[in-house]
Amino acid sequence: MLTEERRELMVKLINDEGAVTVAELMDRFDASAATIRRDLNALNDAHKIIKVFGGATSLSQPTINTVEDAVAIKSTRNVEEKDVIGKYAASLIQDTDFVYIDSGTSTLKMIDYIGNTKAKFITNGIVHAKKMIDKGLSTMIIGGKLKPATEAIVGPDSIEAISKYHFTKAFMGTNGVSLDAGFTTPDVEEARLKTEAINHSYMKCILADHSKFGQVSSVSFAPISKCAIITDQTPDKRYLDKTVIKALSEL
Repeated sequence: MLTEERRELMVKLINDEGAVTVAELMDRFDASAATIRRDLNALNDAHKIIKVFGGATSLSQPTINTVEDAVAIKSTRNVEEKDVIGKYAASLIQDTDFVYIDSGTSTLKMIDYIGNTKAKFITNGIVHAKKMIDKGLSTMIIGGKLKPATEAIVGPDSIEAISKYHFTKAFMGTNGVSLDAGFTTPDVEEARLKTEAINHSYMKCILADHSKFGQVSSVSFAPISKCAIITDQTPDKRYLDKTVIKALSEL
């Protein structure tokens, strides 16, 4: 297959699927990782798709976030808001729970407020696991590929591991909350892991401070109606019509 023909087919596939991983493109076009990445770089430069960490997304809208800030940077933002959100989220945990805690700075904050409990926990956050172990909590960490920017474990192995479990509660982070795009993140692999965890949880809560509303990153991992939202301020009324929102007033 000629390079231009392959790239045209890649654009069509990405537009049809919305988001694809490098691994999926390698399998679909029987090409090496290096070849696929060169193609994605060229298509991104030509403004035909959006290249993101681990794959690509459709160029469906011009104002979307495609870059993930490092944990050290995100941890300095909206600290008080995350503290209030984390405290409330931790209060929902009961001794009988089997809990998934997603990577992220808001979910990390909630661990500070988890008391002595018989609940069992699984996480994909490296720092989260260490913090829970230090507190003496029953903790498991899933296997997979480490993503340095978010200090999270992602990839096919992590998705396979999550698919075996059924959680009573899941506490998830997000980069954006949008009426149209739902909950979003810039990374394809991280989005797919989030989707899997949400699909395997009875109660699912998104921890999102007020700055996340109206923001859209390049990959959706759940519609607004799929999860309850724990936030610090009451958002636009249109969000209240779509899902259950706990807007805290302690600030």
